[in-house]
Amino acid sequence: MLRFNAIRTGYLLGISLILAAIIYFFASNWSGLDRTVKIVLAAALIVLFYGLSFVFARIRAVPGQQAFLSNMFLVAGCIAFGVSVALLGQIYNSHADSYGLFFIWSVPALLLSWITRYNPFYMLSYVLIHLGLWFYFYPTMQSPSYSELESLSIAGVFALVNLVLFLLTFLHRIHSAPLQYMSFTVFHIAMLAMTNSFAFDGYGLVMNIPYIAVIALGFYIFIKVRLNKTLLTLNALALSAFAVFKFIELAEAYYSSLFFVFGLIFVALLLTGNVWFFRYLNRLGKTPPETGEIFNGENGDIAKTDVETTVPEERGGEWISKTVSRVIKVVGVLIGSISLIGLIMISTNVNHTEYVLLVVSLLLMILMIVIPESKLDSVIRYTLLTISYITGLAAILWSDQSLLSVLFLIVSIAGWFRSKGKRQLFFAYTFVNLNLATILFQQYQEWDGWNWTYKFIIFSLFIVNAVLYGVSYFISKTELKEHLRNSSLFFSLLFLFWATFFEDVVPHSYMFINIFYFVIVTGMVFAFARVKQKSEAIMGVVFWFIFIGIKYYDLLWTLLYKSFTLALLGIIALGLTWWADRRMAHSGKAAFDADHRSFSFMRLSPLLIAIVIVLQLGIIGYQTVRSETLLATGASIKLKLAPIDPRSLLQGDYVALNYDISTPPSKPPLQEEEWSQGKVKVVLTPDSQGVYVADRLYQDGEKLASHEVILNGQWYGSRIVYGIENYFIPEGTGRTVEQNAHFAHIRVSRNGDALLERLAES
Repeated sequence: MLRFNAIRTGYLLGISLILAAIIYFFASNWSGLDRTVKIVLAAALIVLFYGLSFVFARIRAVPGQQAFLSNMFLVAGCIAFGVSVALLGQIYNSHADSYGLFFIWSVPALLLSWITRYNPFYMLSYVLIHLGLWFYFYPTMQSPSYSELESLSIAGVFALVNLVLFLLTFLHRIHSAPLQYMSFTVFHIAMLAMTNSFAFDGYGLVMNIPYIAVIALGFYIFIKVRLNKTLLTLNALALSAFAVFKFIELAEAYYSSLFFVFGLIFVALLLTGNVWFFRYLNRLGKTPPETGEIFNGENGDIAKTDVETTVPEERGGEWISKTVSRVIKVVGVLIGSISLIGLIMISTNVNHTEYVLLVVSLLLMILMIVIPESKLDSVIRYTLLTISYITGLAAILWSDQSLLSVLFLIVSIAGWFRSKGKRQLFFAYTFVNLNLATILFQQYQEWDGWNWTYKFIIFSLFIVNAVLYGVSYFISKTELKEHLRNSSLFFSLLFLFWATFFEDVVPHSYMFINIFYFVIVTGMVFAFARVKQKSEAIMGVVFWFIFIGIKYYDLLWTLLYKSFTLALLGIIALGLTWWADRRMAHSGKAAFDADHRSFSFMRLSPLLIAIVIVLQLGIIGYQTVRSETLLATGASIKLKLAPIDPRSLLQGDYVALNYDISTPPSKPPLQEEEWSQGKVKVVLTPDSQGVYVADRLYQDGEKLASHEVILNGQWYGSRIVYGIENYFIPEGTGRTVEQNAHFAHIRVSRNGDALLERLAES
């Protein structure tokens, strides 16, 4: 099974790299292709991916994987359609990242979801619909002003959409666990946002009541009606997030020593509740062997059994529970640290509160170090120890006394020696490094500028950790040796990688450090792999790929070169995976033929899928013909503009244009309450230089003079947007366009639709 999944991962990686290459290629807006070639190429890519899906549904070139590849190419075809729609927007300069792009893209995704019931299509549809909604309410490069009630209603739309999707999945009308968890999570995020008293001063307090009811109902349903540990865990996380958010709101309103006392009590309750909840969660669905009974959450019956039984649970529930538990602990630690610091600052009446803070921190840390393991729960121990670390670090930064920092460092090192477990040891080691950085800063902050001090600290920490890594080979105690080796190696590589971003300290030092890093990490990867030091080899590989990715992007990559590189990597990944797949098949080591558990949707529903493909090609064709007709027949006008230079995710670089006609015309005069009232038609007239200016708002039924044209627009606050505010350009040419483009040449149809044709200096 491991080999089987590895092969699938290789194929998926290769297809993903090729799709990324296509996106980057089109986003680069390479001037070597005219718009006709781009459109034909986009349509050909759609046909290619769907064609590959059909081919793999019919042949057995990759035994055991042809159904999987057929389905992946089907998904790739849908993604290629979205890229093609984005490309049309780039070619004809429509809105960047417009809601229309994502809603149009979601149509075939939804249809294919209905036809195939396939999770990738469900998730693609989900993401596209949410992007469409988001950009509808919050357009790119525009800042619509909403009232509190309107903003609350927008959050309510997201909450309602996700609630409906969750109920459909929970009631098994849609069978998709990822969609269920995603919709449940986003529903709670939207509901939590609606309780925000900072943003919704008049409504946030009222919204607390329905949200508390929702959380309570969730606990009842997921325990009594239908036992679901994963949803129960996410519901508990929602309750924790709500409690923390309310704590922050109350802290802002009732800042006092008594409040911070309640803050510490709150942390104790939060962490105790965390421990209790997950113990309770582990018991749910289980009964001891001697009782032989288990609760059936579906119908409330008690079933008899002779052995310990568990209610079937979704895969991934265990790691979700662990993640949620750790998140709650981190949040508790942060609130506890803030509450302790705030309490000491308010309660003490001495001149140097930082010293009191440090004493409390050291006492708490020493107590956690000296109390035996058997006398104190590990969760409480490490929570209090972490709070003491954070509080002490704040105190020594505040005091700026090197002697106190050294004292805190000694106690921190003792805490590191007393820690047990990989995470606790690594966390303590991290604070030791932070403490060392603080001491170095206090000693050398008077150097010639902060820039030199900062670089010196990073280089020093690299040397210290590198030395500790070498020392680890001479330590006989196995557990400490392994931990010191892994932690010091990680921080050595981290600080050395950090140093690769420094500008020249001495001539050519930037290039030397980068080459040194690359050589060292590459050599370490091969050395560790040879001696079978797995964790070190994996760490080296991760740092190696991060370095290659970031540095290649910074130094060499443009979107065009990136697309060629990704395409090459994708072809290599597919080739190597196919070779490994064939080798396993010939050697008899293939896991099994996957056809008994997976099947090609292209083979099962070819007619319905063909209709969706024709629909997609029809949309591409309609948009192309409509835009070309407007370019050929529309009236040509010239407008004055002032551009700026951002980037679209799918469509590449563009200039966002601010026209003179974006300001509402003075005839007829507008009252403030008339702004933001939807669609509008503006009458344009040419001035003495042939530049069209806004003359008045068009009134239904009025006749235009021969030299006048109307332009359709949309109110956004006190501005009018015409849909011609984005002009897509080849990568890296934005600054040139900003300097030289002063006018835009527009094609306008008789009904007022406009298309941005080109920019010009005059």
